[in-house]
Amino acid sequence: MNGHEKMPKKASNLISSIIQCKCARCRQGDMFIEKNPYKKGAMKMHDKCEVCGQPMEMEVGFYYGSGYVSYALSVALSVATFIAWWVLIGFSLDDNRIFYWLIANGVALGLLQPVLMRLARAGWLAIFVRYNKNWKERPAEKAERMIKEWQNGW
Repeated sequence: MNGHEKMPKKASNLISSIIQCKCARCRQGDMFIEKNPYKKGAMKMHDKCEVCGQPMEMEVGFYYGSGYVSYALSVALSVATFIAWWVLIGFSLDDNRIFYWLIANGVALGLLQPVLMRLARAGWLAIFVRYNKNWKERPAEKAERMIKEWQNGW
């Protein structure tokens, strides 16, 4: 191999691919059209992975279930901020520190919501689509319960 040929890209691990919002099947293609979660249209996804052809939506309404993942991520973030506040600042019945934490946590959740929603979708897809190290030899399966007329009807 000479110096001008590209080495095949090594697949990232599961957690890294979810954080980077990569395709669950090949862990290389981007799930979302827009890379920045804070830009307009940030939740628009590719129909299929640009690398392996994996459909990003298995059926109409597939990502409704990602709300559960988003909820779990929000709870985890709230617990983390609670513990960090407790260790760094502390709580007391004699003042309003608990209300300051509630406000700070609410602001953090509000600001991080676009990121949490994208992570939830990436995690939800990873639950149902397994990584396939032989994705180049085996084409992606067609989404079997997809009705184009019903897509984006919500």
